Amino acid sequence: MRRSFALVAFAAAATAAALLPGSARAQQASPLAGVWTLNRSLSEFPPDIGFNPAWMTKPTADGQSTGSTGGGRGGGSRRGASGGGGNGGSAPPFPARPESYDDARRVQLLTAELRNPPARLMIVDTPRAVTMTNELGQSRTFHPDGKQESIEIQGVAFSVTSTRDGDQLIVLYRVDQAREVRYTYSSSASPARVVVDVQLLERGTGDKARRLYEPGVATHALASTGAAPTAASPGSPASGAPAPEVFDQRPGAELKGLTSLGILVENLSSQAVACGLSQDAIEGALSKRLTNGGLSVRRNSDDDTYVYVNIMTASLPNGQCASRYDAFLYSHATARLSYRDQPVLVQVSLLHRGGLGASVPTAHGAAVVRGLEEYMDLFVTQIRDANK
Repeated sequence: MRRSFALVAFAAAATAAALLPGSARAQQASPLAGVWTLNRSLSEFPPDIGFNPAWMTKPTADGQSTGSTGGGRGGGSRRGASGGGGNGGSAPPFPARPESYDDARRVQLLTAELRNPPARLMIVDTPRAVTMTNELGQSRTFHPDGKQESIEIQGVAFSVTSTRDGDQLIVLYRVDQAREVRYTYSSSASPARVVVDVQLLERGTGDKARRLYEPGVATHALASTGAAPTAASPGSPASGAPAPEVFDQRPGAELKGLTSLGILVENLSSQAVACGLSQDAIEGALSKRLTNGGLSVRRNSDDDTYVYVNIMTASLPNGQCASRYDAFLYSHATARLSYRDQPVLVQVSLLHRGGLGASVPTAHGAAVVRGLEEYMDLFVTQIRDANK
């Protein structure tokens, strides 16, 4: 699993702010600047916030897409899938373009942030740049000049545009041509708060949530700076802080040593079965692909590290079958969460690929299997590269 950046960034940003001359601080005074702690009880956490799957939109007369009137979001709970009824057709298999890996990762990363926002934010606001650092020491710097810039989140590049509207800061993350996430940072004086309004935009509209941050102080996150320990001065308590934990931050480190995994295919809906999909056939085909790649595979297993496959199928007005299919490589690890005082066991997503497509029922099952087999080949390649 990719770990957080070194906590040095957090301490360095705080030190830089503290060392600014008085006149510079006065010029850069901003109601957003400071250290802020999330008030979860006053914040909104919609459980189903996220983007609609692309195949659940329907074309309009001008070729644009609008939200499906009868659809819902994909993903979520295991052992469940949505379904409907369908007929045959004559169109070629999968004319729709599958979602790219980078687009899927952007959706995954931004949705994860929406559902689990930073517990603490330190904001350094200058006329030319705004730097935000969370409790893990991860920093992002925005230049609110209205120009598009690129930032990287967990190895994925995002196009970001930020602007100011009075004392507000507006940051727009672009996912693809039709989807964006907009953050609006504002403040209130009484009580002192930073308000973060976030909205997912699909053709100009989408889910919303509001987060409220109150004045806070940097605590344990500033303690681990990676500096060498120094002797305690006379009269001061001896330092008993443990040495910072060392993580392997090399690309692909989370896959190194992986030789065995399980595979679990989510139960298929009746619509998926009617469209030619078979749970046993999918599990068998993907297990063979992974085994041929040199991995030991445990079928129908979600113990330890495993591949999880989820498929949602629906019928289209033209008689075709449409499926959204996702493959995840999951594992388990212990993590120290900001709101817990001891490590806990969590599930982590190491790899993810997803796509969608539509085809006639007679060809649909084979087309979905081919798409998932390609994802298994990519998983095997990344695991091999990590173990070279």
